[in-house]
Amino acid sequence: MSKNIGGAKPQRYVQPSLLMALTNGSSYGYQLIQLIGEYGFLRGDVPPGMIYRHLRQMDEEGLVDSKWDAQGDGPAKRVYSITPEGREILEAWIIHMEGQRDALDKFIQRYREQ
Repeated sequence: MSKNIGGAKPQRYVQPSLLMALTNGSSYGYQLIQLIGEYGFLRGDVPPGMIYRHLRQMDEEGLVDSKWDAQGDGPAKRVYSITPEGREILEAWIIHMEGQRDALDKFIQRYREQ
């Protein structure tokens, strides 16, 4: 049996995972890292550097807003929130994923019927 079964790159789902996590409200990067691990796309520890790169890029693209929060003890933290454009992109991701799911279901059904 091949070791490459299911070897698709799970990091492709970082963007929709971050956007999904932000639909529940604003959050810090560290909290987002914890949340997106629960979605099942990224196995093991999620590399913080990769997540923060995605957040910066999404901020530049207008999919998220970020603001510094200096309240409380410790250093200031960046707080992220989803924008209307981010919600539109998340909807597009969901439509794409539904199409993938349907294609996979048809493939599996075809196999099972043989």
